[in-house]
Amino acid sequence: MAEHIKVFLSEKEVDDRIQQIGDQISRDYAGKEVHLICVLKGGSFFMCELAKRITVPVSLDFMSVSSYGSETKSSGVVKIVKDLDEPLKGKDVLVVEDIVDSGRTLSYLMEMLRDRGPASLRLCTLLDKPDRRVIDVDVDYTGFQIPDEFVVGYGLDYGQKYRNLPYIGIVEFDD
Repeated sequence: MAEHIKVFLSEKEVDDRIQQIGDQISRDYAGKEVHLICVLKGGSFFMCELAKRITVPVSLDFMSVSSYGSETKSSGVVKIVKDLDEPLKGKDVLVVEDIVDSGRTLSYLMEMLRDRGPASLRLCTLLDKPDRRVIDVDVDYTGFQIPDEFVVGYGLDYGQKYRNLPYIGIVEFDD
């Protein structure tokens, strides 16, 4: 089955919204340092662009958590592929994710990170798909709420393809 990509959010729309989120985070963390945790792989594009727009001191770490495999829907089984390199105790932590879908992965991840003793823990996502939510997750910063469509681009993939698109597109399958 072949697929094609329809533009959903343009590069300019995404860039403008990331600037707004960066401005808000800079205000909220004024006088502090924010420790960004990128959820790989998809979150890397968003976190890099977001970090460039935050004016307070920023430190970075990365982790890889999976619940998709090569499917288009979350399997519900959360797997830690790569853990953090640094402890979180006493840090103001902001988890940066590409998309919040079912909430299973982020709920598990946020609880695990909370147990590591950060001074504060917040969540920032480029895309939020509330219609797919199975477990409630508090999202502090949201780029866009989107409908229940399978999206790619800006770090999001389908079978490891399309991450490098500079916009958010909807995957449409040809019959």
